[in-house]
Formats: sequence, structure tokens, C-alpha cells
Amino acid sequence: MIFEVFARKSRGEPLRHIGNLNAPDAELARVYAFNTYDEERWFDMWVTPREHFVEVFNAERQNGDVR
Repeated sequence: MIFEVFARKSRGEPLRHIGNLNAPDAELARVYAFNTYDEERWFDMWVTPREHFVEVFNAERQNGDVR
């Protein structure tokens, strides 16, 4: 399963996408993310399965065309 990783450096800063990783479950994704992206001093870090993203808008598709 692919997980997307987000983090911010300080309170109030927007979360930003910092990478992705493969893990069999969320618990291991947390460990892998911490070990992979620990070079920065983060305020907080989040992981979410890529499949949980829901597209809101895509400029390449028009008229509600769903692919």
C-alpha cells in the first residue's frame, strides 16, 4: 500500500507533501515515515493511504468527465 507523507515545521504552518512510501499498514507507515523523513525538525508529520484521497478538481478533465 502506498502512503503519502505530510509534515509542517511549525504550528500554524500548512501541511506540505514531503514524499511517499510503501508499507503494509498504517502503523509501519508511521515508523517508515519517521525513519525516512527525520532529517528535518518537524512540528508534526502525517501519513495517509493514497487510496483515501478524493479528487476535488482536475483542470485536465472538463464537464465532470470521470476517468
